[in-house]
Amino acid sequence: MGKNVLIVGASGGIGSEIAKLLGNAGYQLILHFNENKDSIERITEEVPNESILLKVKANLQNTAQLQSFFNQLVFPIDHIIFAQGKAYYGLFQDTSEQVMDTLLNLHVKAPWLICKELLPSMIKQQKGNIIFISSIWGEVGASNEVIYSSVKGAQNSFVKALAKEVGPSSISVNGISPGFIQTKMNEHLSAEDVESIVSEIPLQRIGMASEVAHAVQFLLDEHSNYIQGQIIKIDGGWQ
Repeated sequence: MGKNVLIVGASGGIGSEIAKLLGNAGYQLILHFNENKDSIERITEEVPNESILLKVKANLQNTAQLQSFFNQLVFPIDHIIFAQGKAYYGLFQDTSEQVMDTLLNLHVKAPWLICKELLPSMIKQQKGNIIFISSIWGEVGASNEVIYSSVKGAQNSFVKALAKEVGPSSISVNGISPGFIQTKMNEHLSAEDVESIVSEIPLQRIGMASEVAHAVQFLLDEHSNYIQGQIIKIDGGWQ
């Protein structure tokens, strides 16, 4: 199976760990980012030079930039990993329409459009993987994170439906559902909040982004290609 991997959101906490792990495992990387170029540069320092095919900056909420993003993808894409995104914490009734649109476009519409653009070539090759980094909140929901839970739930539904549609073309589609992971997304929590959450987790610790990355590597392995349409939890038994 081919080794060219597009990582959407490669500059994030989980995306960067995925990039470093795969880059050092012989995969060829196409790294997408929006604002955090420093994170991309740190990745390039930790993987072999030949593993980086391309670094592409694009705001996925901007239609013009999204088209420019497509135009820059001059290498064949064997696998797509969606690790982009942001959360919003607050009461649902206080959530602005702008925040709703941002989360919907970033987590749902942009992946739709990217898959629509790249799937024809993957179907022609009769191979490939599409992997979403979702969230446990997409399965069980979270108070004060209603919109985030909703868009992650939409990702999970997309995974299950698309897996059935493209399975006959030998394309695997799966999601990974992380629990409480040590990334900047959780930096707003107080020490007391963290302690309270950890006390609910059977393994009694925070998960690491590298553990999510290893699950991605597992799904990319050709010996895992009978796994299809699944949302795999990595949450220490929390939910």
